[in-house]
Amino acid sequence: MTRQTTMINGYTPGNGSLAPEDQARIARRAALLGPAYRLFYETPVHLVRGEGVWLYDRDGNAYLDTYNNVASVGHCHPRVVAAMADQAATLATHTRYLHDAVLDYAERLLAHFPAPLTHVMFTCTGSEANDLALRIARAKTGGTGIVVTDNAYHGVTLATAEMSMSIGPAVAPGPTVFPILAPTAANYPGDLGLGFAAAVTAACERMAAQGIKPCALIVDTIFSSDAVLPGPAGFLGPAAAAIRAAGGLFIADEVQPGFGRTGSQMWGFQRHGLIPDMVSLGKPMGNGYPMAGLVVQPEIVADFGAKSRYFNTFGGNAVAASVGMAVLNVIRDEGLQANALHTGRAFHDGLKALAARHPCLGDVRSAGLFLGQDIIDATGAPDPTTAARIVNALREARVLISATGPRGHILKIRPPMVFTSDHVAIFLDRLETVLQRL
Repeated sequence: MTRQTTMINGYTPGNGSLAPEDQARIARRAALLGPAYRLFYETPVHLVRGEGVWLYDRDGNAYLDTYNNVASVGHCHPRVVAAMADQAATLATHTRYLHDAVLDYAERLLAHFPAPLTHVMFTCTGSEANDLALRIARAKTGGTGIVVTDNAYHGVTLATAEMSMSIGPAVAPGPTVFPILAPTAANYPGDLGLGFAAAVTAACERMAAQGIKPCALIVDTIFSSDAVLPGPAGFLGPAAAAIRAAGGLFIADEVQPGFGRTGSQMWGFQRHGLIPDMVSLGKPMGNGYPMAGLVVQPEIVADFGAKSRYFNTFGGNAVAASVGMAVLNVIRDEGLQANALHTGRAFHDGLKALAARHPCLGDVRSAGLFLGQDIIDATGAPDPTTAARIVNALREARVLISATGPRGHILKIRPPMVFTSDHVAIFLDRLETVLQRL
């Protein structure tokens, strides 16, 4: 069934209704998957195909993807797909057999990290990587107390869900999790870095008052669930020093900002001129294939390795290693880190220019192709209602996006890194049309 509608600014707007078969599909999904699963948008999208920055529904309508950072080198990139298929047709097994693919990939991946981050342990998901980081941190420090930001997201295992305030109150925070305010100028007037570090120290003091020893500070280095907070370069340094002074470790969660997305550097932590004790990886690492990992300093993992075995049935398998290598090759050969820097700047400037004509667009923050656009009301206060209307109206305009932050008033923009200035122009044109209609 194809809708007959009028073309507006180069796209065919949806009518906000669902075909009967999709209504039945939603009911079937609820019956089979249960109540915890969620769908995006008031009118969910039924997608059947992806290519580059575009996703297609069953009627052949193209949607501009400005949200899915998993497919960071583009949906269904042919080189990644070929690497996956070729290796799957040859051998797929875990890392307790000798195989060169995982070693070659480990060498190539670690070459992107500063010394002494010279070990890598493979998992399937970022949740597993962060869970493993906690196990290692506890073995190294003897502590259990974790410092996180107050709207963080670090995973869906029990341990990582307990330190992920953004996913809801059912399991978070855990008894050894000590949330602190996210690093914004409003929360820490004056010197942002020193204020955030003082909050880390204060959290460790609260632990001590309860007889809990610090284990680690873990942060998503762009604070994507807190509001997309790249902050001034270098501001994280004092916080890392503060947790170490209290006997804990600093864990950089690069699951969302990693692999060149921030443009100026391969990893978000590098913008701050520091070296973490551990770095967790995931999402874009396999461009859709489930692979993730934890990069660690050898001294940090020594105690854990001496007392515990680690293996992962699928983490680091030959297919994953081949896919990961292909992703690194594409990032290098297509200049995607540099593209993230230059296209991200154009995106940032375009949103700033649009804000001059539309007062509901507040502050925009970015690092490369990771942007957060505040939506505000006439008084300058956060406006989650309008943000939700924009997200849903953009979906009808065939642009996929979402919102983030504790109030849900921030447009979260993180398109595939093959995004170009032409795609930015499409996004800005359709956003302006949506704003005019609202």
